[in-house]
Amino acid sequence: MTKILIADHHPITRMGISSLLEKEGVYEVVGKVTNGKDLFKALKTKNPDVLILEIDLPEINGITALRTIKSENPGTKILILSCHPEEMYALNSIKAGASAYLSKTASTEVLTEAVHQVARGGIYLNKEISEKINTGTTRTNNLVSRYKKLSTREIEVLNLLSTGKRNKDIAEALDINEKTVSTYKTRLLKKLRVDNLADLINQARLLQIRPT
Repeated sequence: MTKILIADHHPITRMGISSLLEKEGVYEVVGKVTNGKDLFKALKTKNPDVLILEIDLPEINGITALRTIKSENPGTKILILSCHPEEMYALNSIKAGASAYLSKTASTEVLTEAVHQVARGGIYLNKEISEKINTGTTRTNNLVSRYKKLSTREIEVLNLLSTGKRNKDIAEALDINEKTVSTYKTRLLKKLRVDNLADLINQARLLQIRPT
């Protein structure tokens, strides 16, 4: 069962999402919170696989809070549910660590599909945003050309980094030593032309986005 934590200050929204997902039979809603203080407590005690987060939740500071949540809970995937237009906030949310950004006007079918995709480790954006990313209106085309020059092992390391894995975890997963992982990270920084790990992970996440 995939453990779900719902953070939204609207009672009807919390109840509706909970009921919708539990009917699927593969999700367990382990908590429902209404503010930032309770959210951080629940993240520590419930250890959810997926967090469905209202970006305007009381007592948190939007995109900045996203980075903190992801940093402190790298194994938790985050789906943002918001009243704000997707074209304004979606990409920034993804770059900050979210795996999906949905408008609260989305259908129940879209919400269910987004949760499925996020739970599997994917990234979910609506078709319009995904097409924008994939048509060259961002720097993604340049990223793709650089990405194609990476070795198979470098791609493996990059993918594991993008999921929040530490050097030790990557070394164990690929049966290599931690020093070798560090060497691959240095190569990736150079080949993808970024200066730090955070930017490297952001680029990796953008490369994983596909039209839905």
